[in-house]
Amino acid sequence: MTSNVRRKNKQSLITSLPEDVIFDILARVPRCKYPTLSLVSKQLRSLVTSPEIYVRRSLLRVTEPCFYVLLYDSQSGDNRWYIIHPKANGNRCLVLIHSLPAMNPVASFVAVDTRIYVFGGRDDHTKYRALCIDCRFHTVEHLPSMPVPMSHAVVDIIDGKIYVIGDYYRGSNTVMAVFNTETKLWELGMTKPNIDFAGAFPTHCVVMDDKIYVRFIFKSFVYEPKKSQWEMEEMLSSNMWSYACVVDNILYYYDHWGNKLRTYDPKQRYWGAVKGLDLEELVPKRNIHWIHTVSYSGKLALIIAYEGGRTPLYLWSAEISLEIRQGGEIWGKVEWSDEVLSADNLQVRRFLAVMI
Repeated sequence: MTSNVRRKNKQSLITSLPEDVIFDILARVPRCKYPTLSLVSKQLRSLVTSPEIYVRRSLLRVTEPCFYVLLYDSQSGDNRWYIIHPKANGNRCLVLIHSLPAMNPVASFVAVDTRIYVFGGRDDHTKYRALCIDCRFHTVEHLPSMPVPMSHAVVDIIDGKIYVIGDYYRGSNTVMAVFNTETKLWELGMTKPNIDFAGAFPTHCVVMDDKIYVRFIFKSFVYEPKKSQWEMEEMLSSNMWSYACVVDNILYYYDHWGNKLRTYDPKQRYWGAVKGLDLEELVPKRNIHWIHTVSYSGKLALIIAYEGGRTPLYLWSAEISLEIRQGGEIWGKVEWSDEVLSADNLQVRRFLAVMI
C-alpha cells in the first residue's frame, strides 16, 4: 500500500466520524496547528474556521492564551498587531497579522475573552470610534460611536461593562463612558467624576475586587461602580506603577528603578515584591528599558524591551507562574522565555493576552 493511499485512509477515518465527535477532537488540538489542519481537506478547513470550534474549546476548558503585541514602526509610521507564535523548534517569534488594519496611535485597548476592544483616536474621524477585534478570525467590527470624544483614555472591564476614562476633548475635565459588551450599546450620556484630579490625565488602570484603580500621573484613585464613588488611594500613589496587571486581586508591575516585579495588595494596602526571580537572568548583560505585564489563568506574561550590543532594541517574552507561600510571600518561577524580535525600527505600544 502506497503512502498516498495510507494517508487517504487515515483522512477518511477521521472525516467519517460524526461531526460532533470531530469537533470534540479538534477542540483539543492546539490552535497553532489549525492552519496545518486546514490544508488536509475542505471539511477540516471548514471545521477549524467555524465559530463552533471555539465554543467547544470554551466548554471543554481547553482555551489557550494568545499574546498580542501592538508595535509602532518608525519607518512606515503604522501601529500594527503582531502575535507571539510558537515555532517548530519550540521557540517563539512575533508574526505580523496582515488581515488587521493599522491602529490609531492614541487609541485605548482592552482584552475581553476572545476579543480586543478599541476606543478613541487622535483626529476628527477617529476620536469617537469604537471597534471590536475578533481574535478567533482576526476580523474587525465597528461598534456604536463613543458618546463623548476623549484623549489620554484608559479602559477596563467589570461584569461585562467596559469603563472608558479620559480627558474630554472639549475641555480639561476627566469624563467616563460605559459600554455594555452584551447589548453592544453605550449607557446614556457621560459621567463627570465627583473628585478633583488637579488637572492631571489618567495614564494606567487596573481592576481589583470589582473596583477600578486609576493612576493620574503622580496620584492614584479608586472608583467603585456600585457606589458611583471616587476616592484617593494614598498607599497606591506611593509608587509610580505602570503597564500593570492583576492576578487574584493583587497588582503586579515592573519597577524599573528597583529592577523587580512589585506587588500591591489593596485590602492590606501593602507593597511587596515577587521573590525567587532574577530578571537579569532572563536577559543577561542587557539594559532593560521597560517591561509590560499581562495576566491569564493565574500566571503572568511579560514583554521585555532591552538594549544589546550594536542592535538598538531586542524584545523578549516570558511566562511566570506564581505561588503564595506561608506568611503571604509571593514567589515566581519562569516557565519559559524567548527572544521574539530584534529590530531597530519597532516599539511596543500595547501587550494583551486573549484566551482562545
